[in-house]
Amino acid sequence: MAIFRSLFIALTIFFVLASSDSVQGNDCREPVWAGRFYPADINALTADLDRLCSEARQDSFARPAGKSLRALILPHAGYIYSGPTAAHAALVLDKKQFDKVILLGPDHQVGYKSAAISDVSSYRTPLGKIPLHADARRLLRQTELFRPIPEGYDAEHSLEVNLPFLQYLLGNFALVPIVLGSAQPAPIAAALAPLLTPRTLVVVSSDLSHHLPYDLAMGKDKQTINHILNLDGQALASSENSACGLVPLQVLINLARRHNWQPVLIHYANSGDTAGSHDKVVGYAAIAFYGDITMDKQNTSSSAINAEQGRILLTLARQTIALKLGLTVPEDERKKLETELRDPVLQQERGTFVTLHKHRQLRGCIGSIAAEESLAANIRHNAVNSAFGDPRFPPLQKKEFDEVDIEVSILTEPQPLTYDKGTDLPTILRPKIDGVILRDGMAGATFLPQVWDQLPQPEDFLSRLCMKAGLRPNAWQTGKLEVLTYQVQYFSE
Repeated sequence: MAIFRSLFIALTIFFVLASSDSVQGNDCREPVWAGRFYPADINALTADLDRLCSEARQDSFARPAGKSLRALILPHAGYIYSGPTAAHAALVLDKKQFDKVILLGPDHQVGYKSAAISDVSSYRTPLGKIPLHADARRLLRQTELFRPIPEGYDAEHSLEVNLPFLQYLLGNFALVPIVLGSAQPAPIAAALAPLLTPRTLVVVSSDLSHHLPYDLAMGKDKQTINHILNLDGQALASSENSACGLVPLQVLINLARRHNWQPVLIHYANSGDTAGSHDKVVGYAAIAFYGDITMDKQNTSSSAINAEQGRILLTLARQTIALKLGLTVPEDERKKLETELRDPVLQQERGTFVTLHKHRQLRGCIGSIAAEESLAANIRHNAVNSAFGDPRFPPLQKKEFDEVDIEVSILTEPQPLTYDKGTDLPTILRPKIDGVILRDGMAGATFLPQVWDQLPQPEDFLSRLCMKAGLRPNAWQTGKLEVLTYQVQYFSE
């Protein structure tokens, strides 16, 4: 599955100032719902926010010790209905805490098939302008996942309604606004994962059940909240009338499982508790997601590879193979790459894999799990080995070069997995998140997380991995194997 593509033609349309954290321009998405869902007058809006946040701060909420806030779920109805719940963000947000907000909301207006980003340089609310972060334009390069919303067609309220709260509580920040239609959550989450930094907050805008009687809604919403707290995206998706922001919630759950974020309920209410009758209510929840502070340090130094760095590594792999084949690489392109490779992040010692596909079929895959050399050096070695040294395939030929797509995978340090018995493994492993290493003495093998796409059932995944290691297919059931897991960032042409 292609996650990061170098779409040079699209650069003429979606121009990104790579040196800037915000998109420059004069076009602005003006408020559509001010005066309806929330006050249009700045003084009235500020007074509402003062009151709502002051009342919310009267509730108690203990921020988890040794953890840092990574994401929030907030509702998006009119402030008289969901404002008291949304205001509970005041219990977890501080001024200048984040400088980038990735805001995900459901499509109520158009019927998008995937994900859409407004084709503007800023959003405006009565509290002022919010610049779009350059990551918004970077995502638009991935045309198989993201499409632009023309300024005149962007009437979605799920994003807009949360912006005044975020401005009021955070102060200045840059925005990545994403409206999600009937998208597959996993590819969207994979596209967002490299954009996460310790200074990035993910916000999902979603209400819960709609138009149920008060008591039924309470039970239904409790079930939905439990699915979210358990990071059970499958149960959430199979539950009818659980939430209008189902796809954004699934994307967040995917990210939380990838990064080991833990959700905590801050507040729940429904419209019957605020300004509506009890006959037909809409549910609202504020939920915070926390990750380890140590993960922040890793993300700053060694873990996070951004989209541009991923592009550089893909260019390195392709140039390396081209030169090995005796093909000519223009001198200016070689010099440009050498300059880009001076990036300190690319000098980290990390395990990597390089995978080649030809017409969507595997054509070579070689890697190294141990972090024994720099990213750049490791990619060079594994690119050559994948193209010419994978014993399953003949060496790559010149005539095949233009038909090959390259994927590079960057590994985290493998960690031992503790388990009691082998039959526990299918429930412990996280499909599409965990790469897995099995070892039995000198025998051992690994599957990257991408292999879950071909072997989605954990039992099949483990059996095939045992066979790859030269073991019996059911060897994993004995409980005697050493099991390690790791995670991967991967970038594809």
